[in-house]
Amino acid sequence: MARTGVVIPAAGTGKRMLAGMNKQWLELAGQPILAHSVRIFQQSAWIAEIALVGADRELERIQELVREQGFSKVKAIVSGGDERQESVYHGLSALSDDISRVVVHDGARPLLTPEGLESFLRAAEGCQAAFMAIPLKDTVKRIDADGWVVETPRRDQLRAVQTPQIFQRNLLERAHARAAEAGWIGTDDAELLESLGVPVKVLPGEMTNIKITTPEDVFLMEYILNQRYNKG
Repeated sequence: MARTGVVIPAAGTGKRMLAGMNKQWLELAGQPILAHSVRIFQQSAWIAEIALVGADRELERIQELVREQGFSKVKAIVSGGDERQESVYHGLSALSDDISRVVVHDGARPLLTPEGLESFLRAAEGCQAAFMAIPLKDTVKRIDADGWVVETPRRDQLRAVQTPQIFQRNLLERAHARAAEAGWIGTDDAELLESLGVPVKVLPGEMTNIKITTPEDVFLMEYILNQRYNKG
């Protein structure tokens, strides 16, 4: 099995949370959101090492979290950039040289399940690039600058993209280097691979693998965790 590393960008400010702090440090079931996000990879036999990317002012706090939680797979804690894309590239560069496949996962997605992660990694073994995604529940309209409907895309051909995303390391490095040289910011890492003409596989995601973006998300996440604990 190829040695697989994980890059977890956690340098965002989370302005939409209105929390006055990085949303990674909001508590979920008594622990920081970032701790939940890292633990899933710490406990996975598929993962060899982890690189965490944070804001300069929070690196010491991240180091303390890693020590307290015993996250032994965290091999690097590095500063992020102005954009998420730059932060991912910093984390990618910090992984050991023998890491050949790289998973990128949002620090603000703490509810990925062990079963979901393993299923994803197994399904992605033969892929150069792949990501989790879920079907859309709502109809989507494409509109013009004045708010008039231009098109109604077929919902069965659309997916809401999640992380984790996984890539052959050499391809991801090349895609990031090319984007940096061109001064181009993609919407996610998969788009960078698409720009190289690399085929990207869409694999089933998890409906509960939500990203914390607004204050309401915290309540939903707490409910989901409580349901899991009660079943456990």
